[in-house]
Amino acid sequence: MQDRLLEIIAAFRRRRVLVIGDLIADEFIYGEVARVSREAPVLILKYDATQIIPGGAGNAAHNIAALGARVTLTGLVGADPEGRRLLGSFPRQVDRSRIVKLSGYRTPVKTRILAGGTHSAKQQVVRIDREPGWPVAEGIGRTFLSKIRGAVAGCDAVVLSDYGSGLVTPVLAAAIAAIAKPRGGRRIPILVDSRYRVLDYRGLTTCTPNESEVERALDVHIGDDTSVLEQAGRTVLRWTKCEAVLVTRGSRGMALFEPARETVHIPIFGADEVADVTGAGDTVIATFGLALSTGASFYEAARLANYAGGLVVMKRGTATVSADELAAAVSSGS
Repeated sequence: MQDRLLEIIAAFRRRRVLVIGDLIADEFIYGEVARVSREAPVLILKYDATQIIPGGAGNAAHNIAALGARVTLTGLVGADPEGRRLLGSFPRQVDRSRIVKLSGYRTPVKTRILAGGTHSAKQQVVRIDREPGWPVAEGIGRTFLSKIRGAVAGCDAVVLSDYGSGLVTPVLAAAIAAIAKPRGGRRIPILVDSRYRVLDYRGLTTCTPNESEVERALDVHIGDDTSVLEQAGRTVLRWTKCEAVLVTRGSRGMALFEPARETVHIPIFGADEVADVTGAGDTVIATFGLALSTGASFYEAARLANYAGGLVVMKRGTATVSADELAAAVSSGS
């Protein structure tokens, strides 16, 4: 299995993935704790630096690029300074030519303020969300589809990232599936990660909900009860008519569900070194989709996604994993 996983990682560079979804600017403001204010019982921070990193669908695209593949990214940004800064934060391997700049639309920004001492790790003390006025108008979604039809041609996989803006919808997903023709007798994998409505997407290749999203969708509590997890996973699989469902469970690892196959439980990699879970779901679907684009099985792709997710939570902030890091983790035999 180890040699096979390394073979899949080596094939990443020959793949192109189309990422469609909600683009978010993750802003990190760093400072050192100077003193407690005399005006109120709050900390005063000495400003150090500001960093903008792609979030949402942008983070998924960033992760795919970090793994060595080519990425075409499409979504919406505003004609505002935040949109310009977000576009400038991507590496050159991410094709941004199909991102739509929309007048009157406000680029969503999540600002995290992190504080710490000179020789200590900085911790998040508060997050400020600047809401963009979601959901977007229905007409924008129809116009958006007309602009991205050509982007599907030539891709080896499609990742749909639905953070709830109303841009990525089941209707859009069905239209993408109709455009994505089988290539060489193999269907192009179409994956969806939907924060609020995973059950609304039908007939795609796979979806990657986390456990809390499954609990909310089915109104159940899973926790440590594997029988509830089994029933919930099979319900999602049956309802969505996907070829596979990968449920991410945080420190409990992952569970892979496929029709007519036993459920596979994958323990988390590096569980004792979690630093930050921000954006880990984007890393998982990026790695899962990229592996499937090479012809990997769902199990092989899930194993690699598990390694990548375990690696990224060891890093602070919205982070990525490189192909070399992933290969080293696989080679470690853990």
